[in-house]
Amino acid sequence: MFGLIDGNNFYVSCERAFDPTLIGKPVIVLSNNDGCAIARSAEAKKLGIKMGEVWHLSKRKLEFRSVIAKSSNYALYGDMSRRVFEVLSEHFQRVEPYSIDEMFLDLTQFAKVDYCRRVRDRVRQITKIPTCIGIGPTKTLAKLANKHAKTATGVTDFSDLDARREAFATMPIDEIWGVGGASQTKLNNLGIFTVEQFAALPSASVRKLMTVTGQRTHAELNGVSCMPLTLAPDQKQTVSVTRMFGRPVETWEDMREALSAHASRAAEKCRKHGLVAQAMQVFIHTHPHDGSEWYHGQRSFEIEPTADSFAIIGQAVTAGRSMWQDGRKFAKAGVVLLDLQAQADAPRDLLPTVDPIKSEKLMTALDAVNGRFGRGTLRPGGIRSVTPWSTRANNRSPRYTTRFSDLMEVQA
Repeated sequence: MFGLIDGNNFYVSCERAFDPTLIGKPVIVLSNNDGCAIARSAEAKKLGIKMGEVWHLSKRKLEFRSVIAKSSNYALYGDMSRRVFEVLSEHFQRVEPYSIDEMFLDLTQFAKVDYCRRVRDRVRQITKIPTCIGIGPTKTLAKLANKHAKTATGVTDFSDLDARREAFATMPIDEIWGVGGASQTKLNNLGIFTVEQFAALPSASVRKLMTVTGQRTHAELNGVSCMPLTLAPDQKQTVSVTRMFGRPVETWEDMREALSAHASRAAEKCRKHGLVAQAMQVFIHTHPHDGSEWYHGQRSFEIEPTADSFAIIGQAVTAGRSMWQDGRKFAKAGVVLLDLQAQADAPRDLLPTVDPIKSEKLMTALDAVNGRFGRGTLRPGGIRSVTPWSTRANNRSPRYTTRFSDLMEVQA
C-alpha cells in the first residue's frame, strides 16, 4: 500500500512558516529574476493569478494590488523539504522523495487513514507545513487520492473501491499522473473525458493509443502495481547550472566570473553525488527578444574525468573565451557536465594534469568548510560574494535555516 504526501502550496507555506503575517493574504513566489509566478497561495489563486503569470506586467493590474510577491528562496525550500523527510522517516520505514514537495510512503505495515492523519498533524506541528495525503494500492492511485484530498479532509483513501469509483466519475483525465496534453487530446477525440471512462477502456486499446507507458498507467488505475517504491535514486546523467543574468553582461570580466561561478557550483553538485564528469558543454547567448541580433554560442567537448572545481572552471572559461564577442549584451550562460560516472569507476589517466590526491584533499576541505559555515564561505579566487550580474531577487526572504547570519532572533 502506497501513500503520497505533499506540501500544500509548498513554496508559499515555507515563507509563511517563518512569517505568520503572510497567513490569509494572497502570496506568490516568483521564478528566477523575479519573472513569473511559480507558486500561489489559495488567496492568490482566488484573485485569478495563473501559474506562470508574468509578474512585471500583471502587478500593474488593480485587482492584484494586494498580492505579496516573494523572490524564490531555494535554499530555504530545500532545507524545509529535508525537515519534512526527517519527520516522515520517524514514522515510516520507507520514504521515497519524488520531488521537493512530494514523497511516497510505504503504508504496508500501518493502519492507514487514522495513522496518516496523526503523521500529517505531526508534520504540521514540527515543520509548520500543511500537507495532504493520498492512499492507494498503486502509486498512480495514491497520487490521484492526494489530489482528491486537497478538496476533501486532507487524507483520502483510494484503496476503498467504492470511494474510488465515486471520485473517478467526476475527475477529469488531466488529473492522471502521466497523461500529457497529446494523450489527453487523443482520448477526448474518442469521447473519453473522465478517469472512470479511461479506466474502463480495454488494456489493448490503451496500448495502441498511448504505448506501453499509457498501458502501465491504465493498469495502475485498476489496482495493478507497476511501479515499486524506489529508495535508491537513479544515477545522474548530467549536472547543469544555467542562469539568466540580473542585468545584461557586456564585459568579458563579468562573463568570466559568471562562468567560473557556474562551473564551481556544477563541480560541487558532482562531488555531492560522488560523481566525476568526462565531458562538458558551455553556452552563452544574448536575449532573443530585445530587438538586437540574437547570438548563441555553444561548445561541447570531452575533459579529463574530474569533479575538481578549479579544473572545471579552467575548461569552462577557456570555452567561454572562444565564444565571446565584444559589443554584445549577453542574457544567459550555462555550464553542463556530461557523461557522469561514479568516482570509483571512472578511468584513470596515467599522467593526469591534476594531482588526484591533492585535488581530493583540497575539494574535501572546501566542501567541509562550506557545509559547516554556508555555501560561498570559501570560493575559488575571482568569484565575488555579490556580483552585479546575479539573478534578481529583490524580495527574497532570509535563509533562516541554512545561514548563520539569517537566523531568527527571539527577544523575551
